[in-house]
Amino acid sequence: MTALALAQSMPEPPTGKAEPAAPLRDFTQPWMDLNDKTVLVTGGTGSFGKHFIKTVVDGYKPRRLIVFSRDELKQFEMQQDFGPDKYPFMRFFIGDVRDRDRLEMAMNGVDYVVHAAALKQVTTAEYNPFECIRTNVFGAENVVSAALRRNVKRVVALSTDKAANPINLYGASKLASDKIFVAANNLAGADGTRFAVVRYGNVFGSRGSVVPFFKKLVADGAKSLPITDARMTRFWITLTQGVNFVLSSMEMMRGGEIYVPKIPSTTIPQLASLVSPDMPQKIIGIRPGEKLHETMIPADDAHCTVELEDRYVILQSFAQAAREAYLNRGARPVADGFSYSSDSNPEQLDARGLQTLLAMAYA
Repeated sequence: MTALALAQSMPEPPTGKAEPAAPLRDFTQPWMDLNDKTVLVTGGTGSFGKHFIKTVVDGYKPRRLIVFSRDELKQFEMQQDFGPDKYPFMRFFIGDVRDRDRLEMAMNGVDYVVHAAALKQVTTAEYNPFECIRTNVFGAENVVSAALRRNVKRVVALSTDKAANPINLYGASKLASDKIFVAANNLAGADGTRFAVVRYGNVFGSRGSVVPFFKKLVADGAKSLPITDARMTRFWITLTQGVNFVLSSMEMMRGGEIYVPKIPSTTIPQLASLVSPDMPQKIIGIRPGEKLHETMIPADDAHCTVELEDRYVILQSFAQAAREAYLNRGARPVADGFSYSSDSNPEQLDARGLQTLLAMAYA
């Protein structure tokens, strides 16, 4: 079944009294101009990287657009879609973020870097902790060092909701990465490279998404859908929203921010019911390293967080000038003790909202 057919095959939500719909923001503003710029994406052959590349080639005319990743097969396959005849600005670099020298070579003349490379599987990280640390933590250090040495203008690093109050190694490694990128602004000087972080939740349309997993179980004749806990909630965002959020945050950034989008939440049983309304759900228990609910802004960060119309911005606690700049553009401080968690998120998806989000993700 194709991705579009997957979305179209979802059952119609029941009719009746309509609940207030959670807004589905596009995060396109402020607009980032990448025309005649050189951009490098680490992990450029992953789900986010490929969607980011497609967005850039469709909307801009960059001077160079560099895919940096360690998988030669994925790069070969990607070159079939982005060949030199139609996209002469494309470049493909085999390299690993663990290799600082290779990163520095690849960043020669680069204006902007999007750091998307990471080991992301929770269970894989638990079983292979050294590899997780080398890629997610030492790799972040290498990206910072290479960007500083090559005078890159701006770097945006992708994070995860699991980095807030982490309980597994993947989340802890991404928290360390976030700290590295935020602190890197202190090394750059007033006119040097600016670093920022974007942190968001589960991505519809990415590899390993739960929706195709549920659909495959249904197609294979499963008797029930596995649910770890009936209370479990998650944040949801599409790849398109994620790419737009990175680009608009890159335009907005002053350096040292962690950007968190305002995105809706839902329970996992609700999602399973939309995929297959008549199939029983079997509770299998929470897996090691898995949270019941996800948090993107802990209460301890409330004192340095401001709220814009479509996102929150966690600022460095001592960055008074940056705070004033955001307040001047319409931001407002969040309340004392505020936290942004999937269970208490006021924007909860109903069945129709879920269906709309899925259609957006698989269009």
